[in-house]
Amino acid sequence: MKSIDRRGHSGIVSVSNMLTAALQPSTPIRCQRLYALVLLLTLGAYASALFAAPQHSGAPQQGGMPRGEKHESRREIDQLEEKWRKAVLAADVATMDGLLADDYIGINASGTLQTKEDVLTRLRGGRRRITDLELSDSKVRFYGTTALVTSFAHVTGVNADGEAIGDLRYTRVYVRNAQGVWKIVSFEASRIREPGARR
Repeated sequence: MKSIDRRGHSGIVSVSNMLTAALQPSTPIRCQRLYALVLLLTLGAYASALFAAPQHSGAPQQGGMPRGEKHESRREIDQLEEKWRKAVLAADVATMDGLLADDYIGINASGTLQTKEDVLTRLRGGRRRITDLELSDSKVRFYGTTALVTSFAHVTGVNADGEAIGDLRYTRVYVRNAQGVWKIVSFEASRIREPGARR
């Protein structure tokens, strides 16, 4: 250790010698400490990610629904679509009442809003006469407890205004309630017109 302020050289009176510290610490020890710190941080981050990751019993599917549940729900929706088709053809008010949610809102091909009571009233009135209804090109997507159905409908018959109905594309929305029952909450249809046909 060397004195910084030497009385003999500077001429300044010093009460005590100011000693210089060794400015060359052990490099191997410092590197070892740095490596250990980096290793600990890396292991900590890995452990946090490992234990925080959600555990799934089945492979997740669209909307986070397990494969088995999605398959069963798709089967239920297909059955409900067929049930709806038969209810329309038979003007079955009781079945339609069970299919539609109380807050149901629909938009028919003419752009008219319909509540659940509007649909049931039209079925009771019998002014809409449908003799055939074929559904095809159905696609079902699930978002939690919501199912979105898009489909093509070939309809033979006339609506309440006496107009031929023809072909439609529609979207129907089902929501599974607290009791686990799927209910129709929304419906929207668009008429498919031939090129050049009047709107």
